[in-house]
Order: sequence, then structure tokens, then C-alpha cells
Amino acid sequence: MSRAKITKDELVERDTTFYSVLLETGNANQMFLSETEDKLGTLAVAMPQPKNLVGSPVSSVLLGDRNMMITRLLAEILAKKTEKMSLVSVFVKSLNEQEAGPILRKLMDQTLKKVEEK
Repeated sequence: MSRAKITKDELVERDTTFYSVLLETGNANQMFLSETEDKLGTLAVAMPQPKNLVGSPVSSVLLGDRNMMITRLLAEILAKKTEKMSLVSVFVKSLNEQEAGPILRKLMDQTLKKVEEK
């Protein structure tokens, strides 16, 4: 049985640093995406969609009310890409969801690419 793996990354956009922390376990991933410093934000969970099922991914916001849509969407993307249960936390104060979404998606993709290169 392997231990959890932690990957950290950052991205500078609009003169602001955005951080990611990815915690990988055997059956799940947890990704924390935040602005300026590592913080817990709105938290969503998503389950990967079984390959033979058609329909929306199963996801839900567990904690918080700011940036709910982007948090849930990023959890669904992470679950689909990794085929594992995924928890995603988003903490962003200075940008709205429409502005933060593309930045956080880019950071998520950059972090996952870093994992693949290991």
C-alpha cells in the first residue's frame, strides 16, 4: 500500500499568485486552489462517472457559498481526469467566478501535468 502524495504548484496571473496543493491517495484526490496563500475555501466533492452511464456527474458543494459553481465544476473535472473521487477547495477573494475560473482551470491542469511528469 502506497502513501499519499502531495504536489504543490503556483501560477501568477493579474499580478496575483494562485496556489495549488494536490493530495493524492489510492482512491481519491483533494485539491486546494487559493489566491495569495494556502487557505480552505468553498469545498465540493465529485464522483467519477462510470463509463457505461450517460448523464451529469455526481457532485455537491459541501462547505461554503462563494464560488460554488467553479468549485463544483473543477471537482467534476478532477474526478473525470483522475477517475477517482475528488474534493476541490477554492478560495478566491479579489476575482469573481468568471474571472477566476480560467485561471484556476489553468492551474489545475498545470498541477496535474506536474504529477504526470514525476
